[in-house]
Amino acid sequence: MRNLDFSSWHSVLVTLLGLALFTLISMGVRLVMMMTIQQRRERANRQINERLKTLIAAYKVLGGSFTGNLSVDPRHLRDLRPAPPEAFATREPESEDTVVLAVSGSAESSDRPRRIRDAVEAALSDIILLGTEEQVRLAERAARELVAGRPVHTHELVVSLRDFVRQALDLGPVPADLSIPMQGPTRPSGSGGRGRSERSQEGRGSGSKGGGGMGGGMGGGMGMGGAGVGPDADPDDMPAPGHR
Repeated sequence: MRNLDFSSWHSVLVTLLGLALFTLISMGVRLVMMMTIQQRRERANRQINERLKTLIAAYKVLGGSFTGNLSVDPRHLRDLRPAPPEAFATREPESEDTVVLAVSGSAESSDRPRRIRDAVEAALSDIILLGTEEQVRLAERAARELVAGRPVHTHELVVSLRDFVRQALDLGPVPADLSIPMQGPTRPSGSGGRGRSERSQEGRGSGSKGGGGMGGGMGGGMGMGGAGVGPDADPDDMPAPGHR
């Protein structure tokens, strides 16, 4: 305040200009700092949201089942060895339909474990990338079990994910007096194959209807052509016997 000079109009004008310039610079620096801090917060919030979204999806994959087989089958189709040739030597010859049904049945029975294994492997990869230290260790151990060809249970990893997600969302812990059953990987639904078979049946039905319509049109046209040459037809309109 001691540097402010109000002795003349010129001094007052210079003082006011100096104050305005100082205020503008201060406000500009403050706005830049606020925008920088806000951008950092938004980036951090996006990272936390993406991390939570990924871990919640992994939790649903690894812990979506409470009943049935709760372990992950690590075998691939190449690991399922076919029956020895001696087993087929004593069997009676089967028809082609029986062989096709047997092959399709074995493919369907091995398709669900394969899809479960693929989904679990993808979830373990996400956890190794975005999980906590404890979750990364559990996921690494499960991945090593899969590589070794041993069945894997994911319940311990599911519990760790559940506690972390509830804590990140400011939710209370699961009550200790509850006895939640063991959780396992989600079983994929088989509605895709059923929908494809229904669409193929509808396509075959529409094709047969189209063929019936073509047959009816051709038959009707030939019948109308034959009806024109009948007893009531005009003899003058009929062609001569030797004329073609």
